[in-house]
This record gives sequence, C-alpha cells and structure tokens, in this order.
Amino acid sequence: MNNRLINWFKFASPQSFYPLAGKMLPWFVVLTVAFGLPALWLGFFVAPTDAVQGEGYRIIFIHVATSWMSMFVYCVMAFWAAIGITYNTRLSGMLTAALAPTGALFAFLSLWTGALWGKPMWGTWWVWDARLTSELILFFLYLGYIALTAALDDPRRADRAGGILALVGVVNVPVIYFSVKWWNTLHQGASVSLTKSPTMAHTMLWGMLLMALCLWMYTIAIALYRVRAIILERERHTTWVADLPEVKA
Repeated sequence: MNNRLINWFKFASPQSFYPLAGKMLPWFVVLTVAFGLPALWLGFFVAPTDAVQGEGYRIIFIHVATSWMSMFVYCVMAFWAAIGITYNTRLSGMLTAALAPTGALFAFLSLWTGALWGKPMWGTWWVWDARLTSELILFFLYLGYIALTAALDDPRRADRAGGILALVGVVNVPVIYFSVKWWNTLHQGASVSLTKSPTMAHTMLWGMLLMALCLWMYTIAIALYRVRAIILERERHTTWVADLPEVKA
C-alpha cells in the first residue's frame, strides 16, 4: 500500500506529470466527442418540445451544463489552491492556473445562454436575480484570479496570491446553488436532484447529463494541454525540458 502511494506521489513533480498528461490528453479528447455528439443529438433532435416554452427551451442543454461546470471547476481550483498553499507544491499552482480560463469560459456561457433563455421567458435580457448576480460574481472571480496571477512576475508568489483568492471566492459557490431556496427569485429551482425524481422527460435528463460529462471531459483535456504548456514555460531553464524532443525540434 505504501509503495503505491509513493508511486502516485511522484506525479506531484512537474517533470513526472508532464509525460503522464501527454498520455492522458488524447483519451479525454475522445471522451469529449463520445459524450458530446449523443448529448447534442438527444438535446436538439430527440427531446420533445416543451409544452410551455416551445423549442426555445433547448438552450438549457448548454446553459445547465455550463452552469454546473462553472461552479465545479471553481471548486476544483480551490482544492488545488489549498493543496498548493498547504504543501507548497509547484504543480498544484500550475493546475489551478490551467483550470481558470476554462472556468471563466463556462461562467460566461452560463450568463450569456441564460440571457438568451431569459429574454423570451421573462421579457428581459437581465434581472438582478440572486442566482444571476452570484453567477456574475463567479465570473468576476475567475477574471480576478487570471488578472492577479498575470500581474505578478514571480510564479510562486502568483500561485499563492491566486490560491488565496480562489479559497476566499469559493464561498460564493454554495450561494449560487442555494440562492433559489434562500431568496425569492425569478430563476426556477433545480430540475435535477439527488434526493428527488427528475421532473423532466428522460431524454431531456440524459441530454443534460451527457452534455455535463462532455464538458467535464473537455475541462480535463484542455487543462492537461494547458498545464503542459505552463510546465514548459516555468521549467524552460531545466535540463529535462531542454532534452524533450518537442523542445529540441
């Protein structure tokens, strides 16, 4: 058991993780496509038309999945930030930095698709609803993390400062999730729950779940790709990076 733990811990080193990330990357690209194609097919061609919202409701297959992932990615960032601050591991900060742009993209898509959905349903593009406002704060937290880490020249200082921001900002995630229960908001409640039966057709549910899995696989794939680039940038003065075939080429 101890030997297995030692074998896993060796991947905490950027030098060991770099080739591992390169091996895993193609698999997660394949999984992204494998989940994404049936999700789009179910959501846009198989799922029945909503009796109240008509065809316009189909944007939820993008909106719900990006909203879920915008919160999930931030929680993962906070996890790696905590590991990095606690154990002073270089790779943790690199992984946190690699996730931030994708999380910001999901938060932006959540807000934008929500506006496209809200216009025909509510008659307006935006309201200062508790969930919308807290999701907007999440988007600004992502941008703040990216701006803060980019403003500091020392990568280790940048990782620590960004990690502290990620840990402080994570308190906003439960606010987003529970906002429809804590306050009287326009935003509808959760359609999918771990404790209750789904309130939608099974094709709709499977479409959303497959899209969420697709975006999850995409997040891992793009994070692996980005962290490899970060490793090369930060470790460019080391011998092992200079000896890599892709660097020599």
